[in-house]
Amino acid sequence: MITSILRLQFKDGVNEAEIQRVLSIIERTAKAESVAFYSIGRYFGDPQEGFTHAYCVGIPDLTALDRYFREPAHREGDFQFIPLLAKLSQMTVLDDPDPDMLVKIAACRNAAVDPEWMALFDRIGKTDQA
Repeated sequence: MITSILRLQFKDGVNEAEIQRVLSIIERTAKAESVAFYSIGRYFGDPQEGFTHAYCVGIPDLTALDRYFREPAHREGDFQFIPLLAKLSQMTVLDDPDPDMLVKIAACRNAAVDPEWMALFDRIGKTDQA
C-alpha cells in the first residue's frame, strides 16, 4: 500500500467557502477507482507550522498509482486548488519492503505528470517530500 499524506496551508485571504471548494476538488480526485481509501479534513498538528487541513490517500500499488496520476480530474483539480496554497507538506508511508520503492514511485510520477503540472508545485512552499 502506498499511503500519501498531504498537509495544506492556505494563503492569507482564502475564505472558508474557497477552502470547502478545495476539499471538494480533492475529494473528487480521491474517489478515483485507483484509490483504496482516503480521508480529508481539518489538521490538528502543531499550529505554529500553519497547516490547517490534510489529505490522506491509500493506493494499492504502482499500477494503481499510475492510474491515479493519469486521472483527468487529478491534474484538473490540482490546477484549481494549488494556487490557493501557501505551503504543502507531503509524506509517504509504505508497507512494501522494496528498498527501491520511492525511486519507482518517483519514476511513475515523472512518467505521468507533464512539465506544466510539475511546475505548479514549484510555485508553492514545500516541506518534507518523500
